[in-house]
Amino acid sequence: MVDEPENVVLRYLRRIDKNVSEMREDVMDLKVRMPAIERNFGEVQVQIGGLNSRVDRVETRLSRIERRLDLYDNAMMERTQEIFEGRDD
Repeated sequence: MVDEPENVVLRYLRRIDKNVSEMREDVMDLKVRMPAIERNFGEVQVQIGGLNSRVDRVETRLSRIERRLDLYDNAMMERTQEIFEGRDD
């Protein structure tokens, strides 16, 4: 009778050990994959920064073209100026 409870405990301990081993492998896999994800995320941020810079240049050029051709609407420009200056009601 004494051997039986010990066997049950050993059985549970072996299951726990197996689960811990599987979790350890999963964590090691995550440790390997995480730096690659962080690196890719950094590259995406750099690309977004480059795109923002390009959009800014296009906006500047478009504004210059609109001014030269008198294509801009004064009311729209005034409203935009108000928003940028923080006088938005």
